[in-house]
Amino acid sequence: MARTKSGKRSALQDVVTREYTIHLHKLVHGRSFKKRAPWAVKSVVDFARKSMGTTDVRLDPKLNQALWARGVKSVPHRIRVKLERKRNDDEGAKEKLFTYASHVVVTSFKGLQTAVVDAE
Repeated sequence: MARTKSGKRSALQDVVTREYTIHLHKLVHGRSFKKRAPWAVKSVVDFARKSMGTTDVRLDPKLNQALWARGVKSVPHRIRVKLERKRNDDEGAKEKLFTYASHVVVTSFKGLQTAVVDAE
């Protein structure tokens, strides 16, 4: 990330795409059954907010469907997501950047690490 005059890291200059594996099972552990899928969605948004440094996080409908695929109480244990930090071209936008989260289908989570993906 780019450094500013004060030495703090700034997310404004960087448009980047990364793939992460989110361990949802530990995030929804102890949640009541009827709140597990909504909590998983909020957890993905919080993860994206922390890892990409933007307050504006948008979920792809396919990611939402993947989280809800097994119902409200049986959330997948892990999910692979692609987080893209993009420029916000709206005129009245508060933030200069936003994060777009989409689902990546994988057969196994074994050995996967965070990876920087080339912009398409």
